[in-house]
Amino acid sequence: MDFTAPSPHAGMGAVPVDAGVTFRVWAPHATQVWVIGDFNGWDSGNNPVLARDGDGSSELWSVHVPGAKAGQEYQFQLDTGSEVVWRADPYARQMTSSVGNSVVYDPAGFDWGGHEFRMPEWDDVVIYELHIGTFSGDGQSRGSFDSAIHRLDHLRDLGVSVIQVMPPFEYAGDISWGYNPSHMFAVESGYGGPDAFKAFIKAAHEHGMAVIVDVVHNHIGPSDLDLWRFDGWHENDGGGIYFYNDHRAQTPWGATRPDYGRPEVRGFLRDSAMLWLEEFRCDGLRFDATGFIRSIHGATWDEGSVIEDGNDYLAWLTTEVRNAQPWKLLIAEDLQDDPGVTQLPEQGGLGFHAQWDAGFVHPVRKALTELSDEHRDMGAVGRAILGEGRGPAGTRVVYTESHDEVANGKTRLPEAVAPGDADSWAAKKRAALGFVTVMCAPGIPMLFQGQEFLEDRWFDDSVALDWGKSDLHDGIVALHRDLIQLRRNADHVSRGLRGAGASLLRVDDDAKLLAVHRWAEGGVHDDTVVVLNFSTRVHDALPLGLPFPGLWKVRFNSDSPHYAPEFGGMDAFDVEADGPAMDGCEQSAVLMLGPYSAVVLTREA
Repeated sequence: MDFTAPSPHAGMGAVPVDAGVTFRVWAPHATQVWVIGDFNGWDSGNNPVLARDGDGSSELWSVHVPGAKAGQEYQFQLDTGSEVVWRADPYARQMTSSVGNSVVYDPAGFDWGGHEFRMPEWDDVVIYELHIGTFSGDGQSRGSFDSAIHRLDHLRDLGVSVIQVMPPFEYAGDISWGYNPSHMFAVESGYGGPDAFKAFIKAAHEHGMAVIVDVVHNHIGPSDLDLWRFDGWHENDGGGIYFYNDHRAQTPWGATRPDYGRPEVRGFLRDSAMLWLEEFRCDGLRFDATGFIRSIHGATWDEGSVIEDGNDYLAWLTTEVRNAQPWKLLIAEDLQDDPGVTQLPEQGGLGFHAQWDAGFVHPVRKALTELSDEHRDMGAVGRAILGEGRGPAGTRVVYTESHDEVANGKTRLPEAVAPGDADSWAAKKRAALGFVTVMCAPGIPMLFQGQEFLEDRWFDDSVALDWGKSDLHDGIVALHRDLIQLRRNADHVSRGLRGAGASLLRVDDDAKLLAVHRWAEGGVHDDTVVVLNFSTRVHDALPLGLPFPGLWKVRFNSDSPHYAPEFGGMDAFDVEADGPAMDGCEQSAVLMLGPYSAVVLTREA
């Protein structure tokens, strides 16, 4: 058949262009490369032969095949010198399955329509983390992007501004969390493939919500991994050209840590990341376990453990993204409480906008799940809320539930509070108290799928959310909605919850009370005070110092019977800050506060 090798056209993988398809692959140690597929009837005697680019000394091989087109399946064949091997395209944009054929994909074939979307400001971000396979499944079949689209009304009405999708890339097997990607450029075929992901992103944007995607660059695979010894070369029983071939290869998920020091591998990972931001129009990236990019052991930083290539790679990549698309949100799951993660590379940092805050979730969950009130440590909770020493206010993601916190031997917060009775009064009360703690803390708040309706089952990638609970606990859903509305200042009465200002007015470890002052610039409908009661004690007349005199309004009371009939507090009430000085304030007011409850007050005059 007619073909041109090397190809005159640019691009890695399979690129539809000029009434055909250009195929290009990196295989420095191959002695010969072919591509075979639907376009030649899978006739191994008539395969297009790739040639090395340029003057023949390049490590890239390419060919242009006229008549080949989008939708056709293909594979590469490589002569390694000792055998001929079949390989999926490392840059394949679509796969029939993790062990199937690559599919030529036309990125221009999807119709985005004319809707324009703008990423919310960082202080307006409220994240909802979800797993496509379980978020919208019906119990009989796993979820897909198409079925998830039908749940977007719920998320819009809840008020979240950003959806975080757990890794949706082609993985081994039929069911997975997604943290075992076999193909770094292909969307999981079981979820619907690339056009389905684009349709989900388009629909989310039309609903007013951004989409960020969880990417895995700390390891690849390890199963169904055609990258392994891709062109036959390897050292020390290692994985070949895409991986470290020494002690640095080993991770908790297999010996498949990418070689961050090799330009072609860095480019491969960078191209994958930019694909989601540019072509798929994702609004940001969440990087999984960046500690294992920076360190062999993920959490030790001695001379023998640090991977300098990994540090350099992350700083280089975030700089690339910031320069090209500065409005895209970059989040690291580093979990070392290292403020350098969110410092700019020119200041010696890694350049992420925010990182998951391990220093928040653990003390807060511990306080909420203690059996006895006397063991709840209000000092630890107060320090967790302020996040001192862990970077500026907007550089941390705070949460009580995530895919990690509700699996691997850990469970949902309501179930942890009351095992076997997750819809009990105590479970509802403390789960709500936990969410208030998240939403009042300076940072980017996040909730995990089903948290808003008291999902009690630990996260299992084979079990769908029980959406019946959203009707059963519609009051708790309303509680989350009202609080998110306040956090985002949707009614222009609580700007302080979006601000960077935060101080503790009271930390009472005897009464198990916390009071937090939040503000942006200060003033009416800016200064906000959140009071949290981590005990069963009812406060009918609680004197509390307030930072300014005059009228304050309770905008939210988690004890309201509007949220659950067994709750006993008032929906809202006004208080006058005209009492004696206390809590470091020149005036005070008297509040009512129910057990395991919180109120949010805003300054009215």
